[in-house]
Amino acid sequence: MIDGSQSISAIRGQFLDVADIVDCPSKLEEKVRHLEDGLLLLRNGRIEWFGEWEEGRQKVPASCPIHNYPDKLIVPGFVDTHIHFPQAEIVGAYGEQLLEWLDNYAFPAEKQYKDEAYATKMAGFFIDQLLRNGTTTASVFCTVHPESVEALFSAAEKINMRIIAGKVMMDRNAPDYLLDTPETAYTESKQLIEKWHKRGRLLYAITPRFAPTSTAEQLEMAGKLRQAFPDTYVQTHLSENQDEIDWVKELFPQRSNYLDVYHHHGLTGSRSIFAHCIHLQEKEWECLHNTDSAIAFCPTSNLFLGSGLFNLSHAWDKKMNVGMATDIGGGTSFNMLQTLSEAYKVMQLQKQNFSAYEAFYLATLGGAKALSLDHVIGNFSIGKEADFVVLDPAATVLQAKRSEKSKNVADLLFSLIILGDDRSIFHTYVDGRLVHKRDN
Repeated sequence: MIDGSQSISAIRGQFLDVADIVDCPSKLEEKVRHLEDGLLLLRNGRIEWFGEWEEGRQKVPASCPIHNYPDKLIVPGFVDTHIHFPQAEIVGAYGEQLLEWLDNYAFPAEKQYKDEAYATKMAGFFIDQLLRNGTTTASVFCTVHPESVEALFSAAEKINMRIIAGKVMMDRNAPDYLLDTPETAYTESKQLIEKWHKRGRLLYAITPRFAPTSTAEQLEMAGKLRQAFPDTYVQTHLSENQDEIDWVKELFPQRSNYLDVYHHHGLTGSRSIFAHCIHLQEKEWECLHNTDSAIAFCPTSNLFLGSGLFNLSHAWDKKMNVGMATDIGGGTSFNMLQTLSEAYKVMQLQKQNFSAYEAFYLATLGGAKALSLDHVIGNFSIGKEADFVVLDPAATVLQAKRSEKSKNVADLLFSLIILGDDRSIFHTYVDGRLVHKRDN
């Protein structure tokens, strides 16, 4: 492990990233950077230099250790744009569609997080699962309990991990033990913002769970929070399930569509992330684009809960900000490679292409852009924060055999996406330090 007292370190190996933001998949290949033998110089958690080994080797101080990964693939850390911290323990709970699944599994699990000791224990487990799957940045739902937010931020702060998170706001249509009020949601969220937002690499997200579990009064309070703290995030759910959409129409008959419920209360905009967005009306697509809001694409969850197929091609056409998301625990894996594999199948079912580079972009720089963090994470550009993952293309016998047959780096990447899992994550670095090593 890199000694935290060292101000500079060097990583040598095969690197792959996307150098710049694109607005359509056809432009991706020209932005891909692939160095077969590259050098990454790190100083105090930032990228000081990146380029070919032969060009940069003289820049490495004599006393600086060189961490060499000759048979691996080094990529930017994965960005998960939507995940639920308290649902890690109910992944794979059998059956149900969205609304029934919430009642039978999600809500009972979240009850436990009022207990500070339990929340602290599970926060450590959750962070460990992210790291062993190569996720270095995530936008996270906690529970209605402030204790859950405190626990998660405290765990992330120990390794200076970039996490966006917030206390869930719910004042109706959920069990009594999970309800707050418009006033307590505002007060508790404000206290958490003042304590944690922009503390190190931590960021706060105002988090109404979804429209059916908040009254108009609570959504108004959420909007007031956003006005009072305009550089915070907003995260919620949108148009995941048809029954959910019908329910929103009943609860908010005065609003023109589901998204308008949020937009009316000032909850759209830059740093607003809407998960799912499967069944959008054309006016909702336009509003998301015009407000610079972002979408979290959650393929494993959408398939597991039978919610539908996200139209990524239409999102590209609309110049939308889209990032990948595991959506644990409706989602079925913390692993971004497995999530991308399911995204490929979602696209196939719609007769749409989904290249390895497109998948890779959405899980790294595209995800960073969706979270308005592309200026600090997402690729190996000089000055950015040093979060990255060392992938092992030969993690299993099958992967090793398949990698031998790879025609080029795109083919190798695609095989990792289709066959990879947590065994493919050899090392994970956060803030320039090694924070996870594969068990074997």
